[in-house]
Amino acid sequence: MASRRKEPPAEDGRLIETDVLVVGGGPAAAWAALSAAETGARVVLADKGYHGTSGATAPSNTGTWCVPPGEDRAASVERRFKRTAGLADRRWMLRAADRAYENLQKLVEWGYPFPSEEDGSLYIANLRGPDYMRFMRQRVQKAGVTILDHHPILELLGDDNHIGGAAGVVRRTGAGFRVSAGGIVLATGGCAFFERILGGTGLTGDGHLFAAEAGASLSGMEFTGKYTLAPHGSSLNKGLPFRWATFYRKNGEVLRDARGEPVTNGIGGGERQVAEAMLSGPVYARLDLADPAMQDWLRRGQPNCFQPYDRMGINPFGDLFRVELKYEGTVRGTGGIRIVSSECGTGIAGLYAAGDAASRENVTGGISGGGAINASWAIASGWWAGHGAAQHARRCQNREIVRLRSLGTTGLRGTAERVDIDLADAARTVHAEIAPLDKSYWRTTETLETSRRTLEHVWAGLRQAKPATGIDRLRAREVASVTASARWTIAAALLRTESRGVHRRRDFPGEDEAQASRILVSGLDQVTAVREDRALPMAQEG
Repeated sequence: MASRRKEPPAEDGRLIETDVLVVGGGPAAAWAALSAAETGARVVLADKGYHGTSGATAPSNTGTWCVPPGEDRAASVERRFKRTAGLADRRWMLRAADRAYENLQKLVEWGYPFPSEEDGSLYIANLRGPDYMRFMRQRVQKAGVTILDHHPILELLGDDNHIGGAAGVVRRTGAGFRVSAGGIVLATGGCAFFERILGGTGLTGDGHLFAAEAGASLSGMEFTGKYTLAPHGSSLNKGLPFRWATFYRKNGEVLRDARGEPVTNGIGGGERQVAEAMLSGPVYARLDLADPAMQDWLRRGQPNCFQPYDRMGINPFGDLFRVELKYEGTVRGTGGIRIVSSECGTGIAGLYAAGDAASRENVTGGISGGGAINASWAIASGWWAGHGAAQHARRCQNREIVRLRSLGTTGLRGTAERVDIDLADAARTVHAEIAPLDKSYWRTTETLETSRRTLEHVWAGLRQAKPATGIDRLRAREVASVTASARWTIAAALLRTESRGVHRRRDFPGEDEAQASRILVSGLDQVTAVREDRALPMAQEG
């Protein structure tokens, strides 16, 4: 490969040539860029926002799945596997734990400021988002990676059997640019479905749409029923403090379960009772089960969790405050681009996926990966995908790029020239069909079918709309991506006629062993859902 070199900022119509393009700006994107650069590849990282501050990790404090060599990793995997609703893969879980630990050690070697334990050893199981992502940006820069901040990718470029580039827009000017690359990693994060959650503004499922337009499938999209408790009216989706909460109705009555016991631990066993109660009226909480020592630990360990309370003048340990359940979609859910190879290939030559953009079923099954598993998956999958993309680029070094065509459709190239669409209204409509508790926390055939019809109508409008221009193309593509992700979610949820993991069907409340397989979804104008054990084999990378 040619030696790495810096590229100037993209200008209108400019073509940037590189070996590997990483699309995204969170931890998976950073690890992918570092992995690819380590092989000697030229790497470009294109971020919709500012790399190091965009995405769900930057404003967070997250644990990791950290299993030191002295511990029995096989036993750790087995304990976690029992909680994955039978859809995880032990081999992937083990290799993810291995890779994540190795890369945490790399952070130590690079000088990341981990805190020290009382015995002087470093505590590497926790990452403070702002410090972590600032450090990762510095490492990416030091590795010679070209970072294109505020350069959202809008579509992929490819020929009949290979992805060889991408096109985007410069947010500052609205100018277009193209990147040709031998390998591309989609690390665009999950889809928050326009829910107002911390770090979720730009998480619109862009990578899901790019991959589908290239012919890839998605998996696990029905496992989007992950919600997190938050103070009512805030964007804070950090639920850990609610482990020490008691819940109350509006009249001050303690919320009780079927046995008459007070409902507590809103991120565990009490969540369903809280969600059920919210259907009939407001629910309030007080973190009254935390003793003074725990209160101090929570405030020091989760400082951003308490800023909303402080701004509202609430002492959450002594005052009652209203709560809500924030929908988290595929951010803390499971679904995403289907992975078909050990290096996180998508089945489309030259295209790889990592982090929350990819399905995490291999390591989380049908439940949420929460913070720790998702954080370790981002580290491991980013590393594998970056390496895979670099190796693919090396194999295709002399490939011509002149025949690459634009793959983007809805939101970029409408079928009518004079049909306008209200994107804000479309976004509100999609959110209203996917985020409410009675539509995604609990599902029924009736509600799913109603949502499906509404979403098909929105998609048809987007498909026919007059093409946007300049920077407006970004919003049009974001709305198209969220709408597509919602349609895939509904299709998978309709096919899974059971309750498993965070997919809950009121009309099929039990778990059906015959359905212990994954569901693949694909297609744009015509969405298809099929059980993996009945699907045709996917094409492998070329």
